[in-house]
Amino acid sequence: LAADLVAKVMAMGKITDYTEVGRCRGRELEHGEYRHPFIDRVSPIVLAGYVSVEDGTGLVHTAPGHGAEDYQTGRTYQLSVLSPVDPSGRFNDEAPDWLVGQQVFAANPRIVEHLKVSGHLFHETPLVHSYPHCWRCKKPVIFRATEQWFVAVDHNDLRQRTLKAIEDVNWLPSWGQSRIEAMVSLRPDWCISRQRSWGVPIPALGCTTCHTQLLTAQTVRHFRDLFRSAGADAWFTRPVEELVPPQAACPKCGGTTFRKEGDILDVWFESGSSHRAVLAENFGLGYPAFMYLEGSDQHRGWFQSSILTAVGTTGTAPFEMVLTHGFVVDDKGEKMSKSLGNVVPAVQATEQYGADVLRLMVASMDYADDIRISERGIKETSESYRKIRNTFRYLLGNLEDYARFDPASFDAAWLHEIDLWALGQLNQVMRDVTAAYERFEFYRVCQRIYQFVSVELSSLYLDVLKDRLYAESADSPGRRAAQFVLARLHDGLTRLLAPIIPHTAEESWDYLPATPDKPVSVHLADFPGPDPRWDDSSRDARWETLLEVRATVLRALEGLRKDKTIGSAQESVVTVTAAAADLPLLEANRELLATLCIVSEIKFAPAAPTSGDSDRFSAAAERSPHAKCERCWNYRPSVGQSAKHPTLCDRCVSVISG
Repeated sequence: LAADLVAKVMAMGKITDYTEVGRCRGRELEHGEYRHPFIDRVSPIVLAGYVSVEDGTGLVHTAPGHGAEDYQTGRTYQLSVLSPVDPSGRFNDEAPDWLVGQQVFAANPRIVEHLKVSGHLFHETPLVHSYPHCWRCKKPVIFRATEQWFVAVDHNDLRQRTLKAIEDVNWLPSWGQSRIEAMVSLRPDWCISRQRSWGVPIPALGCTTCHTQLLTAQTVRHFRDLFRSAGADAWFTRPVEELVPPQAACPKCGGTTFRKEGDILDVWFESGSSHRAVLAENFGLGYPAFMYLEGSDQHRGWFQSSILTAVGTTGTAPFEMVLTHGFVVDDKGEKMSKSLGNVVPAVQATEQYGADVLRLMVASMDYADDIRISERGIKETSESYRKIRNTFRYLLGNLEDYARFDPASFDAAWLHEIDLWALGQLNQVMRDVTAAYERFEFYRVCQRIYQFVSVELSSLYLDVLKDRLYAESADSPGRRAAQFVLARLHDGLTRLLAPIIPHTAEESWDYLPATPDKPVSVHLADFPGPDPRWDDSSRDARWETLLEVRATVLRALEGLRKDKTIGSAQESVVTVTAAAADLPLLEANRELLATLCIVSEIKFAPAAPTSGDSDRFSAAAERSPHAKCERCWNYRPSVGQSAKHPTLCDRCVSVISG
């Protein structure tokens, strides 16, 4: 008995008067022997870490033929793998005569009774513990060791060669490498045989005389040629006499009569060999594959079976890159199930919101983790999608007459400073998005494009551009310059977004008039790249300052809106206070800053040297003293100077006068 269980066991047996005759450590009993209580057999005493002192006696029976842990213990101590149970779950002739033919669970009471009669039973009590059950019918099952076919993963150094091949693969996310390395390092030999009614047969023949199995490279080649011409079902449909290779003989007894064995290949061996069938044989795709893509459970499955079969046959991995994704779950992180009522049907969501909204939502999430899908999430994504779609509508709406403009007559000198800035921003977006695509970080693609559309475009450039687009003459250089930029924005964004929202991108692409160099589909167009003409690092530094001033001005205007002094920014005159060192840059960009802030006028004043203000800039705003131009809505001193058009500013008078 285990020392910690003596009192408990004696109490269960209702024994109060007992004497402890000695103690020893468990290690001292290792390799000792005991005799079986009703079988004439001596067995060794072994140690195992799964034996506990929570229940029982601290001693357990080990059956290497009927349990996974027991089997591993048996391998450690080189115990024979005895399995006295036939395929139907009944004791076979390796068991005592009085048990042969009995179902293993039904035999339990008889075994207990036999121990009582023979005087070997100390006490009987039922114990509740976890027990294996069939995943399909939920009935209890037993483990039973049987002869199987294995891939010896250490034969010909396969394990170490596979670990080396793993290092040469790009794993996304990177933790996938350590995950599969640990699995390959610790995995046992690979059992590749299964007992099923149908599948890809293992073409082994059993000698009817000595039961030795015949499976050699020569016989495998014979069956390969047969299956190539007649199909693998020939194994099941043809009699064995038609299958046996000529001059086949048992390697042990020389017998020439055989039976077909019934084992089929593990389906993981089949799928793991797909690189051979798909890449090397039929489709001319080239070997290795650029990428294998599957869920995180496939480090144990397809990824591992593929690299083991590939390294074993070619010496290299079958893929250059492996990308792993999580699983689709509900908004609480629970697996979707009809019984739980938490399934969001993709077809229903597509019909309600459109396929592109669903695609955008999935692409916006980091697939390295599980993807949470919910009605609320789809609605939120539909708002983001609407922002992108409305941006396309704005761009197309203002390009309606651009097709009539001869691009050969465009002069880059017409571009305003803010146009050059927008083109430079588009260049950077293209670089960021392309890099994210190449890393397969689609959520970063979505984040970057949505930020560009919402912040740089909708809240700034496209808002500022309205005055030029709507108030200047149709063919003015300033308006054509604006349209030139809008065309570049539309072209770039449509191509960048085509992989994620393909239907919307195609629809938007189709609205542009056909030109000789325009592909018929956005999906036939080249992926966009930055135009180096619009890169300017000095401009980027300058714009950091200008945008900081703009943010300061917008905060000042918000105060006037709250107290109802102004309704729109155009009604205001703003004075910006800045350090003397910043004033030359601001003065040089006075008109640009007024445009950026959409105010009628902007002035500058030097900050007091000892003001102690921690902010770089400050701004004060007041209502403009000038009249409002009823055409462009700007407040200008020139409003009222034209007798013919007293309600217009000089710019608008010039436009309508032709």
